[in-house]
Amino acid sequence: MRKTRSTIIAALMAAVFIGGAAAQDRDDRYVTGTISPPAATPGGAPEWSGESGASGHPLMTAPAIRAAAASFQICLERMWPAAGRRGVSRETYQNATASLTPDLRIMDLLDNQPEFTKSFWDYLDVLVTDARIAKGRELLQKYRATFDAVEQAYGVDRNIVTAIWGVETNYGAIGGDRPVIRSTATLACIGRRQNYFREEFLSALEILQHNDVRPDRLVGSWAGAFGPTQFMPTAFKRYAVDFDHDGRRDVVDSVPDLIASTANNLCKDGWVNGQTWGYEVVIPATLNFALADRRQAMSLREWERYGVIRPGGKAFARLDELAYLLVPAGIQGPGFLMLANFNAIMKYNPAEAYALAIGHLADRLRGGERFAQDWPRYERVLTRDERLELQQLLSRHGYDVGEPDGHLGSKTRSAIRDFQSKIGQVPDGFASAVVLDRLRAR
Repeated sequence: MRKTRSTIIAALMAAVFIGGAAAQDRDDRYVTGTISPPAATPGGAPEWSGESGASGHPLMTAPAIRAAAASFQICLERMWPAAGRRGVSRETYQNATASLTPDLRIMDLLDNQPEFTKSFWDYLDVLVTDARIAKGRELLQKYRATFDAVEQAYGVDRNIVTAIWGVETNYGAIGGDRPVIRSTATLACIGRRQNYFREEFLSALEILQHNDVRPDRLVGSWAGAFGPTQFMPTAFKRYAVDFDHDGRRDVVDSVPDLIASTANNLCKDGWVNGQTWGYEVVIPATLNFALADRRQAMSLREWERYGVIRPGGKAFARLDELAYLLVPAGIQGPGFLMLANFNAIMKYNPAEAYALAIGHLADRLRGGERFAQDWPRYERVLTRDERLELQQLLSRHGYDVGEPDGHLGSKTRSAIRDFQSKIGQVPDGFASAVVLDRLRAR
């Protein structure tokens, strides 16, 4: 289980994208971004709704939440021995927890299941903007010496690190303002993710004990991610480095530390020095779209044999590199061949739209162009209910889509391809409104 990130884009990244390449299981991460949180009540943050969570988990019922909140201090005291075994002093623990109260608003955010969706292109439109490109280039120039040293040390492209900085928090502008200790303590004692967040809470206490980040600066998302590139406390422990050699690993206020720590994260996740993240490609209508699967990696040379080429006849840098094909909008939009470094970005945040935004923003930062092919902006995005209905209809027609849940995985895409073949469409697995209408009519 990897980093959990802030709630500002959580709703966006939790959505299933309409091109059939759905966001992966979001239960282990809560991602940053661009959708504004609910408006605060006059005089402060919004309160807990008092309602049971949408997940239906027994620990997310309103009575269970209230009961756990009433026992919050008892829960905190029970975690002290584990903190002490990690070298956290009693003084540090008391200072952090003595007056702590649970932030129950987080319970609404934990089980947030938005009814809207975002397409890949809407997501890119929001995150890869002229303003973010300009600001990123400004930072690349301002911290050029630091980026030089970090690239030398970790072999990670500076533009990718800067793109993560830009996508995660708009270069620190939207990182969140909730105390990490309070957020992780709340989630460690209340709700359905207590085992996971107990580790995050204890790791946050270690950060305070080691004086890496000042207590008043250890603030971030409702889930505990902090700093301009959004480290969870456990990820901080694994990847943070003291690149400015001041004795502290400060990914909040030290630019050298945050740049190097982010690069170290990608390096340890398998970043290949000198390789790009992937290529935009043109997909022939005759392609067997069953090949568009993360498990179907082939060399770029083999993809060329299938007629998958770069726009304008541009050459691939190294034909022996392995890649898988992503077609987020089916035959109607651009395709992408994803290399090993795309997988490294996916480990930072396991959603294809996120990783594509990072790769594209990085390309734009270094002077690259917009994608050459148009997105099908005329397509209406299916709601969650419509995606669920689509799966149910496919199931009634004899297709194996697993348990219908509104999330369009590989079984659903395979069923859509078969149905498209029967109705005379290009079988690209694209979950369009047309496919849904044709299923309704049968």
